[in-house]
Amino acid sequence: MKQAISFVIPALNEEESIEQLHREILENCEKNGYDFEIVFIDDGSTDQTWPKIQQLCRDHQSTQAIRFRSNFGKAAALRAGAQETKNPLIVTMDADLQDDPTEVPNLLAKLDEGFDVVSGWKKVRNDPLGKTLPSKVFNKLVSWLTGVKLQDHNCGFKVYRREVFDEVKLYGEMHRFVPVLAASRGFKIAQVAVNHRARQFGESKYGLKRLPKGFLDLLTVSFLTGYNNRPQHLLGFAGLISFSLGFMGVVWMSIYWVLRMTMFEDWDPVHKRPVLLYSLGGVLLGAQLLCMGFLAELIVAKNTETQTPYSIAEREE
Repeated sequence: MKQAISFVIPALNEEESIEQLHREILENCEKNGYDFEIVFIDDGSTDQTWPKIQQLCRDHQSTQAIRFRSNFGKAAALRAGAQETKNPLIVTMDADLQDDPTEVPNLLAKLDEGFDVVSGWKKVRNDPLGKTLPSKVFNKLVSWLTGVKLQDHNCGFKVYRREVFDEVKLYGEMHRFVPVLAASRGFKIAQVAVNHRARQFGESKYGLKRLPKGFLDLLTVSFLTGYNNRPQHLLGFAGLISFSLGFMGVVWMSIYWVLRMTMFEDWDPVHKRPVLLYSLGGVLLGAQLLCMGFLAELIVAKNTETQTPYSIAEREE
């Protein structure tokens, strides 16, 4: 039985590489006998990327494309592309020719071992230091904070079962965290070392400037995967600690005030003691965090009326 796969390929100003990539994908799919389709997503290109994609669609029935009115980002492109596909397996890859289509059989073979997401690992990278160094730092942080141990979270060359895209909703710049989000839903994650080719055309759209944004996204993902359905466990816990420490400080200042009034008149007045300010601040901060936790719980409770908070692996009747 032929494997049915869909290629989802975001493209931004890749006019020089789009035709060669398409040709390589066709050759690889025909060689391996895949039942396939190719979906290009033009993410607001300003060069001749879209006209070339249009021509490819006219020449090949297996190819289709959508075009964004503006640059909405890779996450939006992947989500839109996945919605246009019909096959049970989805391959995502970049349009800059650095991902090698001949590696697809290796990714699919790993997926057949019982995994739901197989991520490419650019073990030997052909990129400048300004791109590889931030990527190494980022990958270490993601693996440490999320517990999903992948060597290359940033690699866009991945294979998914359709169920992953059905459950994991992408927005912003969450595309690099799909394995983490999928793992939080109970999907099985694996990685395979893949061939990484040097960039032939254009310039990289990533670098050191992406590191701060990526770190902020990582904090968001860590919160979503750990406390998405129980935000009070984080906010409330922090609030209780702050409120308790502040309350103990206020109690101590009350005792201090009584002792000063009755026994130790040479002690500093209460309002000159820094502990009083810190204690009051702790009480107020704790109360605010607790209130935020309750509000977050109300939002979660409202959302679960229309969203399923669990993931079903199998059903038997």
